[in-house]
Amino acid sequence: MSTDNRPENAPPTDTSGKPVNVVKRDLEDRDDDTRGVDEVITPSSTRAKEQDAETLQKKTAEIERKVADGN
Repeated sequence: MSTDNRPENAPPTDTSGKPVNVVKRDLEDRDDDTRGVDEVITPSSTRAKEQDAETLQKKTAEIERKVADGN
């Protein structure tokens, strides 16, 4: 049991005791302060990750070529 006399698996409630849909509230409350965290935590498609990896590989290869050329 938690310290507020609710079972640990009880849904979250507001100060009046009404249930709160925290997922819906979080999605509606999209501010820039938490956007980066949300993007890191929220899973995305495998294809999006593969595209990100390809982009990073291309940029890495470009940098390596510039370093090898001495520029």
